[in-house]
Amino acid sequence: MPIGGTEQNGPHIVLGKHNVRARALAGRIAGELGDALVAPVIAYVPEGGMNPPSGHMRYPGTITVPADAYRKVLDSAARSFRLAGFRDIVFLGDHGDYQRDNAIVARQLNREWAGTPARAHALAEYYRAATGGFAKTLKARGYGDAEIGAHAGLADTALALAVDPGLVRAEQQQSATGAAALPGVSGDPRRATAELGKAGIAAIVSETVAAIRVAVARR
Repeated sequence: MPIGGTEQNGPHIVLGKHNVRARALAGRIAGELGDALVAPVIAYVPEGGMNPPSGHMRYPGTITVPADAYRKVLDSAARSFRLAGFRDIVFLGDHGDYQRDNAIVARQLNREWAGTPARAHALAEYYRAATGGFAKTLKARGYGDAEIGAHAGLADTALALAVDPGLVRAEQQQSATGAAALPGVSGDPRRATAELGKAGIAAIVSETVAAIRVAVARR
């Protein structure tokens, strides 16, 4: 189950970055596994509060849902797949705000499904590889934290370019003069390239495939 999100990504990356990335990478992961199917992307997730606006809701273009509504969607979708005969339902979250919710839903389902062949898996390896793991790779190549950033900076922009160059508006990326010049951005995207992003993509896929295989073997 690829899980994305619809949020602002500064002026240079499309709002649906997480959705496109989650679908593309889930497809590569399923191809490596050889025995998996990819569900439709969950595009509406918790992104912050509305009154007062917080998180990404401080910027236009973001769509949020309450955490309890999000958890119910995950729960119902997982139950639907189990009813259809799937034994391993994997939550792959491309965004940080709902990682805890994924784990909560998986634990609740697995308590209920104890003694049956079905299991839900909330695997943090996917998200860790896309964030901290990719940041370490970039640091090893000489990039600093301020440039790498935490949102829509060098790292995020490089991953977007590697998945689909059409996700990034090159003129906005190159006109940046640092994080302060781009509202909603943490980091500096100017030196991001698809080649840099490919290293992150490869790590996300390989580490997630390994984690899924371990989780399924435990079941």
